[in-house]
Amino acid sequence: MLLSIKTSNKMADKGNWALAITVCVAGFLVVRADIITDAPVGQLFVYELHREVFQSEFEPFHKVFHGHVYNDPMVFKCNKERFPDLPQWLRFTQRDFYENGFLYGTPLPQDKGRNIIEIFVINKRSYDTFRERLVINVGPAVKRMPYQAEFFIERREIEKVLPAAVQKEIQLDIQHLWGTERLDFVNITSALDRGGRVPLPLPGYFEGVYVKLGSDRPFSKCMLRLVTPEHQRECEAGGKLTGDCSTCTNPINCITWCKSVLFDLSKPVPPAPLPTMGSGVLAWGGEFSPPESPPERDFFPDYIVTVIVPFALALILCLILAYIMCCRREGVLKRNAKTPDLQLYHHHTIQDNANELRRMASGDRLTVDPPRQCLQPLLMAEQAMAER
Repeated sequence: MLLSIKTSNKMADKGNWALAITVCVAGFLVVRADIITDAPVGQLFVYELHREVFQSEFEPFHKVFHGHVYNDPMVFKCNKERFPDLPQWLRFTQRDFYENGFLYGTPLPQDKGRNIIEIFVINKRSYDTFRERLVINVGPAVKRMPYQAEFFIERREIEKVLPAAVQKEIQLDIQHLWGTERLDFVNITSALDRGGRVPLPLPGYFEGVYVKLGSDRPFSKCMLRLVTPEHQRECEAGGKLTGDCSTCTNPINCITWCKSVLFDLSKPVPPAPLPTMGSGVLAWGGEFSPPESPPERDFFPDYIVTVIVPFALALILCLILAYIMCCRREGVLKRNAKTPDLQLYHHHTIQDNANELRRMASGDRLTVDPPRQCLQPLLMAEQAMAER
């Protein structure tokens, strides 16, 4: 008896352990881990939301439907956890439902810390929703970039520049211009965020993009021409620039030199001068001399224009309206004289019949005399028989 009880207890313990392990494994498989990434201060951060990654979360992609692969339109909604919008340094863009979304921005020193971003994916075909969390750890700057330059690319849009392959193309062109490979992106901004105009929805029109790169190497001689007076005069004149020494492998990545700026942060900025402290007593400015009173003005012409003239116009309109309503009326006798007798007879007959029906409907049918119209055919028949 004791052996059977011990054996049953051991089997129950094994069953409980198996159930617990099953629940843990199921929970581990169901719960998705957060996406964790780092963003150093002063450098561009870009995170691309790939549609094909989220497509597997919706029906019927992960089922067999005759080998058909679905490409559903998706909308990405991003916000900071427990907040309605994103952090101040982070922006989001998605041009179309069939294109990927991008989270991008440059954190500042005051943005250090942990940022939890909630990503909601809405399937526009089935209206299913999927949620994911992105954890961005903003840490201290890892590179010192005292030399920075901002270039304007006229034939680009923000969604076309954020992919890593396009950033690499632009970086290679600027490396040849700068003369160094130690370059990193500091920021990428759309021209629309700088007050630019929205382009026409036609081929060949672009919004333009500002790209800012930094390095620990000084500027090249060609780039230093941007700060010369000759370059500024050429830009103001609108002529061809003689110092354009850039080589762009792709024509749409060419730089607009008149909108390019250099930032030399290697030199310390002198502090602003302190304000000089005075005695605190205002200087004597003499006695106050009030201005003379304005000259007299005749307001009678203004009174005529603003009161008399509108009143006269209103009176004339009232007289015209009274003449039309009272003196131009036709009158009942004149109207009856112009109306044919047969039409008047029908009109009066309709009125008499209506009055008679109202009289019959208002009183008792037994006490009311029968209508005369009903007796008219009988009277006519009796009169015809008497004449025979």
